[in-house]
Parts: sequence; C-alpha cells; structure tokens
Amino acid sequence: MKLYLDTANVEEIKKAANWGVICGVTTNPSLASKEDESFETILPAICNNIEGPISAEVIAMDYEGMLKEARELAGMHKNVVIKIPVMPEGLRAVKTLAQEDIRVNVTLVFSVNQALLAARAGASYISPFLGRLDDIGQTGVELVRDIVDMIDLHDLDSEVIAASIRHPEHVQAVALAGAHIATVPFKVLEQMFKHPLTDLGIEKFLSDWEKKEAAHKK
Repeated sequence: MKLYLDTANVEEIKKAANWGVICGVTTNPSLASKEDESFETILPAICNNIEGPISAEVIAMDYEGMLKEARELAGMHKNVVIKIPVMPEGLRAVKTLAQEDIRVNVTLVFSVNQALLAARAGASYISPFLGRLDDIGQTGVELVRDIVDMIDLHDLDSEVIAASIRHPEHVQAVALAGAHIATVPFKVLEQMFKHPLTDLGIEKFLSDWEKKEAAHKK
C-alpha cells in the first residue's frame, strides 16, 4: 500500500518527503482554505516537492465548469490529478477527462455503488471516506475492503485511496483490507513512527553505550 499525505501545507510536505515514505499528495478546498497563500501558488510548490500524483479538487458543480477547472489544473503540472465529487455531472466530467488522458480521483465516496459508477466512468482513483462513516456509526474499513473486492472481482482499473484517516489504526486496517493507497494527515504520519517499546529500546541502547564508553575512559 502506498502512502500519500493529505494536506495543502507545503512545509509539512517537505518534511514528509525528506522522510522518504510518501509518494503523493491529496488536497481539498477545506485544506487549501487553511493556508495563507492562494491555491494557484500552493499547487506548483507542492508539485516541486513531490514526484508523484497530486490531487487538486474542482470547485465548480456543473459539467462545463468542472471541465474548465480540470483542464486548467491539469495543465499546471504533469502530476496533477483532478478531484471530482461522485455526482451525475461529476461522473459525466470524469468520462470526458478520462478520454483526454486526464486522471481523476473521484472523492466523497460512501458506498460500493458509488465506487462502481466512478470506476465505470473512468476514474483513475476512488476515495472512500473512513472517518466520516465511523462518525455516523458505520464501519469505514469494511467499505474499503468491499470496494477493493469489487474492483478485483470485475478487473477494473481504478485504485482505491482510503481517505478521511483519523489515526494510525485506520492506516493499519486499510492496509490489511487491501487499499492501494492511504492518504494521511501529517499528524497521523508522525504518529505511525511511534511505539513506546521503540522509545524504550533506543533509550536503553544509548544508555548501555554511554556506560561502556565511560568504562573505557577510566
């Protein structure tokens, strides 16, 4: 399973890129609204720091508007992937863009039926949202597993991006459920490194080494 970073913060992306564990980025209007710069400034900066797919979402909700925005965004860099919500006009746009070899990430997916429609429209990526399903008492991980199974069963070309990840346990669960990609907030990526036994082990190794060094100096 590949890891993407779910953020529009360029500094977070630079740090994560230096760790060598992420290979793509997803953004959305809510994430972009938290940053001081315009998205037209942020997107090229992201592309300059990550050699991999960068999802950028359209704001328009009509077919022609989506196509216009999508073509402009895709023209900014070869790695830009267009994010479009799963809706009739959106999937109509997905079909057109796929015919133009513009990759699309269909977002806000909450059911297998929506995922099937997205795949048939030509989506390169499908993004089921785990955390938001968990919030209403459903199990987001099961949805990811079902969509992956459906794609495998029917030999569809779309990759599943597990989104709305809230904690490291979500990452582990979707990895075991067969997700092709998990897109994680920077905070969750940091937490994935942590384990109390690792911290204790490092502390003991360093302590033992210092004791040996001190003994040799006597």
